[in-house]
Amino acid sequence: MPERRPFVRLPTDVYPVNYGLSLKPDLIDFTFEGKLEALVEVTQATNQIVMNCADIDIITASFVPQGGEEINATGFNYQNEDEKVTLSFPSALQKGFGTLKIDFVGELNDKMKGFYRSKYTSPTGEIRYAAVTQFEATDARRAFPCWDEPAIKATFDITLIVPKDRVALSNMNVIDRKPHPDDENLVEVKFATTPIMSTYLVAFVIGEYDYVESQSSDGVMVRVYTPVGKAEQGKFALEVATKTLPFYNDYFSVPYPLPKIDLIAIADFAAGAMENWGLVTYRETALLIDPKNSCSSSRQWVALVVGHELAHQWFGNLVTMEWWTHLWLNEGFASWIEYLCVDHCFPEYDIWTQFVSADYTRALDLDALDSSHPIEVNVGHPSEVDEIFDAISYSKGASVIRMLHNYIGDEDFRKGMNAYLLKFQHKNASTEDLWDCLEQASGKPIAAVMGSWTKQMGFPIIAVDQEQQGDDRVLKISQKKFCASGPHNEENCPSWMVPISICTSEDPKCTKLKVLLDRQETTITLNSVGPDQWIKINPGTVGFYRIQYSSSMLESLLPGIRDLSLQPVDRLGLQNDLFSLSRAGMISTVEVLKLMEAFVNEPNYTVWSDLSCNLGVLSSLLSHTDFHEEIQEFIRDLFTPIGLKLGWDSKPGEGHLDALLRSLVLGKLGKAGHKPTLEEARRRFKDHVDGKQVLPADLRSPVYLTVLKHGDSATLDTMMKLHKQADMQEEKNRIERVLGAISAPDLIQKVLNFALSEDVRPQDTVSVIGGVAGSSKQGRKAAWKFVKDNWEELYNRYQGGFLISRLIKLTVDGFAIDKMAVEVKSFFESHPAPAAERTVQQCCENILLNAAWLKRDAEDIHQYLLQRKAPPV
Repeated sequence: MPERRPFVRLPTDVYPVNYGLSLKPDLIDFTFEGKLEALVEVTQATNQIVMNCADIDIITASFVPQGGEEINATGFNYQNEDEKVTLSFPSALQKGFGTLKIDFVGELNDKMKGFYRSKYTSPTGEIRYAAVTQFEATDARRAFPCWDEPAIKATFDITLIVPKDRVALSNMNVIDRKPHPDDENLVEVKFATTPIMSTYLVAFVIGEYDYVESQSSDGVMVRVYTPVGKAEQGKFALEVATKTLPFYNDYFSVPYPLPKIDLIAIADFAAGAMENWGLVTYRETALLIDPKNSCSSSRQWVALVVGHELAHQWFGNLVTMEWWTHLWLNEGFASWIEYLCVDHCFPEYDIWTQFVSADYTRALDLDALDSSHPIEVNVGHPSEVDEIFDAISYSKGASVIRMLHNYIGDEDFRKGMNAYLLKFQHKNASTEDLWDCLEQASGKPIAAVMGSWTKQMGFPIIAVDQEQQGDDRVLKISQKKFCASGPHNEENCPSWMVPISICTSEDPKCTKLKVLLDRQETTITLNSVGPDQWIKINPGTVGFYRIQYSSSMLESLLPGIRDLSLQPVDRLGLQNDLFSLSRAGMISTVEVLKLMEAFVNEPNYTVWSDLSCNLGVLSSLLSHTDFHEEIQEFIRDLFTPIGLKLGWDSKPGEGHLDALLRSLVLGKLGKAGHKPTLEEARRRFKDHVDGKQVLPADLRSPVYLTVLKHGDSATLDTMMKLHKQADMQEEKNRIERVLGAISAPDLIQKVLNFALSEDVRPQDTVSVIGGVAGSSKQGRKAAWKFVKDNWEELYNRYQGGFLISRLIKLTVDGFAIDKMAVEVKSFFESHPAPAAERTVQQCCENILLNAAWLKRDAEDIHQYLLQRKAPPV
């Protein structure tokens, strides 16, 4: 890879105060004209102005000092590599205020970044385009020349010149709308002045939309914009948003600062959503809910994403990180509080248990790799920013904030948050600033504790041993870094400040003791704990670490899984820790299989979800052996009792979690080839296709998956037809994600070709290819070959954004042969993808770990699976 020039932030000798910006997009030939009149302050005399600018042509530029003569720029020097332009002036611009005027043109690109075009079909069936924006992290510079760094805040006056039959939206409310003097088909739409804000949060959308609206109890106008004719589908998000704004107002004790907030569904959208101040943009699947055709997991997803983006209106927009190094704080915080918000709106979701399976365990897995990174990463060049939008920033960030919240307690946490928001509102802050406020509120050593979790990568494994001394239990607790490849035994082993809680079987819901482990090891005495009681470390699975119990302690905990006396989240955590110890070679995988069999009476959705995930990993690993069928049998045996108990049809009085569990269990049984499930799925699928009996939304994924996994070319054709007919993006995505389950090689190829066709939205291609790679050994090989063969097109399509990292991870993470790691590494050496460098390293490391795991445990697993079915002698 060519060495990058050292990255330099913009000079501060000229500083924007207000951007007056007028843009006129052309939705036919995909260009736009722009006029910028920026009020700037020159802080020291200079004859040049350096700004960010990418894919924009400047036509004229001039500077008018306050009360002085206009000075025309004599040259524009573009540094394309650095996305900068230098405007040169014939004489020095003197200290003081002035107006910088720039006329420019740009293109409405199709890369889902900057000012771009998004394709949609009008209700009459015509193909049309909307013009929309995505500026985070460094793409406002593609829409107008600007100082595109989060700390350089200014106010914005935006005017859009658009066809009069289109909706035009921006961060603020419309204050004037008048016909364009030169063209009666156009209108000029002028928006109110924004608060002082960062460029990456500016947004505008021009297109055709319907909306539903409501007012929150504190008087903010909330609108949800949907595709034309689908206003109904905005109601659920509207309800969540109107409940959430007052919740955050109260939680932060700082009112939402704008007069309105719009939430809008964008057809082509790379991320899940983006928190632009006052105009939040979403993928359709993260915002639209159709009462008949949306499944329970979609509702939950929409609630979480709405909660996440609205939290950013305070944490990120009102107070902004000083530089991208602190992105984790922005994202980790929003990823934590979205759960708090959903728990407030929908207590029946039991969402905090789901957090552990969705975010916490994912972060532990990634962070155990040698190629992980600290939460706080020094970032320079724009291509390095994309790379940190990953599970460490989001999921580990959220997990350590959850641990911190638990350590401080809600009251002091809120007090500190409020102080932070008030002190830094309309300004920029760093991670340390938040620690200071929380430290003052709580009187605890927050900076010291949290520094150990954000500044070094990884986390500890806590080893616990015990002995009974009379009526007391004495625990010996020690920490060392946990590595996915096994225990870390180096001399200079890092250590953490670890908040540790302990509970006993006397009251599994209640913490008996809290300590801060601030050294390598310590001894703790629990008074009056009899020999018959068990001890559980980390109740609630809140601390960000894994635990290795002595065998006697583990033995005493296992009955708590069978009789459900351990809390669901602790049953989940125990199983997940053991699974990850088996992958690291610290215990045999057979131990985990035995433990999994203890979950026969398990009622909890999230616990099953985590078990299912781990069994999926194991099944994928064993697809490289000749006893893959035996693990399928194990899965069928484990899931059959709960499957029988749930049945196919929802019963009166069931709730959200029952629906999620049924979908999970039937999908698992169907995929593993459970005969009765397969037959019933085929019967219901036929009725669904024939229009006799439409499948409830919650059963569609498991049924589609089951019939495809055991289907032929006719099944695939039928699914393709359903995809074409689907009116809802959610249904299209549902089908796209399972198409890869088909098993015949020629049909796998057909699905891969479909992934790049016009019928799949660019952002969804990734999940079609990922679905193929994740479904079978043949699929994995074919998907990897397909990615290599079509690399040019795929790379060009995602231009190094985070979708390219996701694509690579989904495609190659499941291999388990050493030579594949070499092949992947060498492919990306000759086809560099700077924004995915770290992902490639992580994938290669995972492949080697899988290969080692297989070598180590395959024979034992095989023997266990055979003997568990052997008749007793």
